[in-house]
Amino acid sequence: MKVVKYAVCAALGMLLVVGSVFAKGGGQQQSGGSQSSGGGAQAAKIKVIFAGTEAATTGQSRMMQEVAEKLNASGRFDADVQVNGALSSDTDNLVTQAKTGVPLVVPSDPGRLASQFSIPDLNILMAPYVLTDMKALEKLPDTAIFKEWQGKLEAQGITFVADMYNGFRSFYTITPVKTVADLSGLRIRGFGNNIGNALAKYLGFANIGISWGEVLPGIQQKTLDGCEVQVATAYGAAIYEVAKNLALTKHYMLQSSFVCSTKLLNSLPEADKKLFLDTIRETARKYSEIIAEEEAGYYQQMREKGVTITEVNLQEFQDALAPLYSNNDLGFSPGLKDRLFQELGL
Repeated sequence: MKVVKYAVCAALGMLLVVGSVFAKGGGQQQSGGSQSSGGGAQAAKIKVIFAGTEAATTGQSRMMQEVAEKLNASGRFDADVQVNGALSSDTDNLVTQAKTGVPLVVPSDPGRLASQFSIPDLNILMAPYVLTDMKALEKLPDTAIFKEWQGKLEAQGITFVADMYNGFRSFYTITPVKTVADLSGLRIRGFGNNIGNALAKYLGFANIGISWGEVLPGIQQKTLDGCEVQVATAYGAAIYEVAKNLALTKHYMLQSSFVCSTKLLNSLPEADKKLFLDTIRETARKYSEIIAEEEAGYYQQMREKGVTITEVNLQEFQDALAPLYSNNDLGFSPGLKDRLFQELGL
């Protein structure tokens, strides 16, 4: 019942936002921009909302704020930023709204997109211990395989604009985790998709796919034993208040996959479209570096908050996950990893 009430509230909230946006000009534009070349008339500004679930302090949220400021400074856009789950704490819900043409830019991730749009091969980008170097993401948009995925997403109404490094994910738990066996039977909030379920299957924990906003109270009320997440988000959500143990498994290289409506993108004048895409992609590259540099500082802040950080044996965790690939749980196409690595030059 709680889930139903939450979904209804989230849907009503989104309808209010959509109604407000469309009341200002067809869902994409509103009046009040720079002077047109003809003289007195003002050119319409393009309305867009950057919507995410992370706290305002994280690199992902700050990146969206910087993009919005740059777009607004051009005089062509009216960009707003809504983070910390202000519009919805469910990323998939936000992406669904964008798919329908609502002018949202949403940071999802490859695993979510793979499940939501039935493109299993996309999971390779965040499969455990496959990509481990964020520099690979800079080459990704130029690969043939990425362009194939892009085409499949666009056919369903979504454009994959940019992929940004957003930190390595590890386990934050009430009880210490030093080995794979220590995860056995624990109730861990993870990705509620194929990749999250596969991770849980081979590491032995119960994967609880609830919204991020429910994690801290869940651990506090002991309906959860912990979560797996990147350090900036864990710190921003004060997970250190309820989970005093961090096992540095670094099993996923998390990416923020910024998507928007294909309908929205195709409606933009060519110059505005270029500005929009270039600004997001350039700022994503900048913040990939910033987030990587900030991670060490967040770990230190976790220690200062009383969190015990354990350097686990990564080989043990990699070995435990090896059957995920030999059994092909994620349904990868034959030779997918080799092809991806070849096109990325790895």
